[in-house]
Amino acid sequence: MADTNSFNEQLLAALDAKTEWFDTQQLPKMLENYRLLHTCVKNLYEVLEKKSKIIPDPYKHDNKISDIVVPEDTQFTDQERPMIMGTRFSNYESMLDFICTYFKFSVAHIDLDRIKKLVALNSSFLWHDFSPNSAKPNTRGLALLIFSARQESDPMTVSMINDGITKCAKAVSDINSILKDLTDFQKELYKGALRKDIFEHPDFDKAKADQSAQDEMAQIRKLYPAVMGKAPFYSTLVEELVSEDHAPDKENRRQALLAKLQVSEQHSVRKVEKVDTKEMLMEAVRTISAISPQLDQVVVKIQENHDIIENQHNTFWDKFKKVLRKAFNIPEPTVEYQVYISDPVTQTERPEKINYTAFVNDLMHRSRFYSTFSIKSSPGYKKIESGKIEAIVEFLNKQISECQKLHTQLIALDNFFKNALQGEPAQHIKGLKMEITSIKNTIVKANQRRAEYISYVEEEAQMKKLGIKDVE
Repeated sequence: MADTNSFNEQLLAALDAKTEWFDTQQLPKMLENYRLLHTCVKNLYEVLEKKSKIIPDPYKHDNKISDIVVPEDTQFTDQERPMIMGTRFSNYESMLDFICTYFKFSVAHIDLDRIKKLVALNSSFLWHDFSPNSAKPNTRGLALLIFSARQESDPMTVSMINDGITKCAKAVSDINSILKDLTDFQKELYKGALRKDIFEHPDFDKAKADQSAQDEMAQIRKLYPAVMGKAPFYSTLVEELVSEDHAPDKENRRQALLAKLQVSEQHSVRKVEKVDTKEMLMEAVRTISAISPQLDQVVVKIQENHDIIENQHNTFWDKFKKVLRKAFNIPEPTVEYQVYISDPVTQTERPEKINYTAFVNDLMHRSRFYSTFSIKSSPGYKKIESGKIEAIVEFLNKQISECQKLHTQLIALDNFFKNALQGEPAQHIKGLKMEITSIKNTIVKANQRRAEYISYVEEEAQMKKLGIKDVE
């Protein structure tokens, strides 16, 4: 039994080292790939929504996500495609957002059951085989919608779509590769837990277990319910464990297992790599540019709401005044909306007048401006990137501040429209809640990127003061 005790000690130490490697090296990479996947999927969703290829899920922001749920992948008719794919692709995007925001990326959290759910989610759309002829309904439906959107898009948008699909395929491939390795490792962790918790239990008869494979299996089965609780009993893995202790080639099996768990030197020594601070800022710039399609949707809804309200003032006297203004070349009066801006700090409201024409023109201008630097290869993006870091920081601060102000104005304007009319006409007013939420999420993410940059720069400055240099 002495050789088994020695092997157990080596095995448990190797499992601890490998766990740390996954937690500090592989799983952060997986999170970054999920973030990339989510960004690309969100961009594709917004393109489809902008092109009216899908019908947005009206309950998207009411869904409370607490666990990974894979979108349905059943058949649907061509007529149902915009509505069905609008809901399913929206659910997929929401699930990726949940994973990037709330999911814990650690070996302890991502067990075999969660790995199974992640793999299933990753297969919701076959990005590596993205074709209108796919056998999977979701992939086929989305590919048909994307193909139609390409036909109606400018070259820059087409390039963004193609680049997004390519990045989705690469991200999912990298994620699945890590999940495959993690699956193998979780199986070894399961066997290691048996050795640690059952073999060291006072009621485990080590002498008897050492006599034969059958005796060891009997000892494990006897104590399993009391020690492991409701954890599933994986008979195949337990048989592997027993073989490592009793098979004729047990020494070869043990050495192969330890070699498999070994963390190579370049992985075990964590190097402090030089962080590209400009790229950190440019990532925040790219994030803020994602507001553009949301502004387009806001403009459409505001214009429709404006027309509905104006139609309520289309009396004979109103028509007569329009004729007079036209006859005497008198400009139309300025349309201003009296809204109330909420201050979350003081819990008060202040009145503000919004000039309808100027506000809509500003939204359209801002949308076009943000779209000019939404892609890395665009001239607008390269112009910002070529500037000094101080200029990029100033630019980013200005855009975030202006977007935050715009966000509060849109909330107030949404409330104004909802209360402007009564009865049947009020039912035709378009709410801005979905776009407001998306804009807020984009601002929060851009702020997070900016905060990461500021935190890194401050930490680097502090380390220099202390005379600490990066590990080469």
